[in-house]
Amino acid sequence: MARPTLASLAAELGVSRQTISNVLNAPQRVKPATLDRVRAAIEAAGYRPSAAARQLRTRRSMNLGMRLMPVTDGINGSILDRFLHALTESAQGAGYRLTLFCADSHEDEVLQYGELLHVAGIDGFILTSSSRDDVRTKWLQDNGTPFAVFGRPWEDASAQHPWVDIDGAAGTGEAVSILAGQGHTRIAFLGWKDGGSVGDDRQSGWERAMGALGFSEDGSGLCTSATDTVTGGISGGRELIERGATAIVCASDSLAIGAAEILRELRPEQFLPGRPAGPGLRAAVVGFDDTPVAAALGLSSVAQPVEDAARHIVRLLTFELADRRGEGSAPEQHVLLAPHVVERVPLPLAAPH
Repeated sequence: MARPTLASLAAELGVSRQTISNVLNAPQRVKPATLDRVRAAIEAAGYRPSAAARQLRTRRSMNLGMRLMPVTDGINGSILDRFLHALTESAQGAGYRLTLFCADSHEDEVLQYGELLHVAGIDGFILTSSSRDDVRTKWLQDNGTPFAVFGRPWEDASAQHPWVDIDGAAGTGEAVSILAGQGHTRIAFLGWKDGGSVGDDRQSGWERAMGALGFSEDGSGLCTSATDTVTGGISGGRELIERGATAIVCASDSLAIGAAEILRELRPEQFLPGRPAGPGLRAAVVGFDDTPVAAALGLSSVAQPVEDAARHIVRLLTFELADRRGEGSAPEQHVLLAPHVVERVPLPLAAPH
């Protein structure tokens, strides 16, 4: 059986080849009745448009570029895996492929842009790990290259380029509220050293929630930072417990796993020096990222909707590349997604020695 072509479908349906093309590439230009009829015929025939012909017509490679960041911690690296999978799946569904590349810095990433645009004909870029005074967004804007960012423009809330981010402050704020509901008032925050804007955002959520609950004075000094590792969580957790913390909100699951290990080693009367714990009050830790390791350990954690973020980024970029601005409703250009806390049964404290 011959493979269906655009011409054979047009002849079978009694419409022009341009109508078929519009159904595939600009459906808003086709009458609803015709649109439904042509789409049904395309699906029944198993027709797939030629990628090579599409590239010649649109002068696009149908490839999106993204820098692959190194995974510095095997625990939190699962977030990148989820984001990449959803990004690749969404891009593929839109007829695009994802080209990954490496760079040592934002400045080196900019150098890679020029090479990829010239050699590989990349159509647009997806940026991650946004930073203040980001040299990448300026270069791409100056060179008229389409892009979308996973991360806010921290220095300029009015920036016009498309971005999607996750509200880390809302996540840590919710964690504080949950711990307060369990009876805790001495709720600490354990951030990571050199956490940048993302780390500051997560700490600000803790600060605001503590203030809103009237715990800001009681919780003064209940904040510290450590390297973003389990070992860092152990040292930071020990420091906060010695200051009188009964619960700890952490900037990552790596830190939370270490802090939880310290709590497991303590007897109930130890975790709040010089003060009774109160009936039914147990030391608690909440992490951030809801990694598989946290789930396996029964650790409560803030879950990020990274799949939703990836899908919206692809919608933003492909809409711009299709040059459909002004045709129908455009996807929202600036999106801040809300995370949520996944509550789990706390790890049991170690039995008294």
